[in-house]
Parts: sequence; C-alpha cells; structure tokens
Amino acid sequence: MSRSVPGTIRKAKVQDAESIQFLVNHYAKLGLMLPRSINSIYENIREFWVYEEDGTVLGVCALSVFWDNLAEVRSLAVAPGHTGKGIGTALVKRALEESLELGINRVFTLTYQVDFFRKLGFREIDKNTLPHKIWRDCINCVKFPNCDETAMEIILEGEER
Repeated sequence: MSRSVPGTIRKAKVQDAESIQFLVNHYAKLGLMLPRSINSIYENIREFWVYEEDGTVLGVCALSVFWDNLAEVRSLAVAPGHTGKGIGTALVKRALEESLELGINRVFTLTYQVDFFRKLGFREIDKNTLPHKIWRDCINCVKFPNCDETAMEIILEGEER
C-alpha cells in the first residue's frame, strides 16, 4: 500500500531546472547516479516529473523514451531529509503511468536501489538484453565500461503492441 504524499507531482518547468540539477548532482557526488549538466536538463525538461511541496522541489524523476516500446526511468532523486516518505514511489508510479499513456509498456532502469524498484514490480534482467543505444550516456560515467548498476525492467499491463 503506497502512502499518500502531501505535495504535488507535476511536469517540470524550465524554472525547475536548477532544482532538478541540484537534487540529481547531490546523489551523483555520492556515486549513486550520473550527474546531469544544466544544459542536459534544459534539453530534456519534458522528460522530468517533479514533486513539489510548498513551492519547493523535493523530488524528481525522468522518463526517457528509447524506442517504440522501451523507456527508462532515470534521474530519480529525493531531497535529503525527505526520503522514506513515499515521494520516490509516487514519482516512479507517475512516470510509469506516462509510459502507458505513450503506448510503451516495457520500462527499464539502471540502479543501485534494487529493493526499492523490486517493491514497485521491477525484476532484474541481464544488461546485455537491452539495446546498445541505451548506453549513450554511459560513456560519460567514471565507471564505464565496468558498470556496477543493476538492470531492472517492468512490463506494464496495458495495450500490447
């Protein structure tokens, strides 16, 4: 059973770019995700969902479309001090809803938070089953080519393609 969060989940606006970058790069500095440049965030602002409470962005999640039936949940970050409140779960669920709205029912993630995603219905998969184009951002990672993230996917119920 998911908890109800008191804030609002909405599509990101360009005014949210710096807040998004701050949250993502906070965890990137800890080695938990790839950093995002402000330019990359502006270029991909339409991919982002934000969780806002009292005018402050406290969480972010992106849905990146890769192919006709493949998308990635990425850049999931919740402000320190606000984790464990259901914000991340609510953001991922909204991204998955959007995926179905787009007609995409296969969604993957590369993560260190295996238990979190498993609770949402994702299952571990072999990274090699993913198309090569998903590795486009990995070239910038300090861990490339020795990625230690776990690949996970979920097949959403909805229109079969």
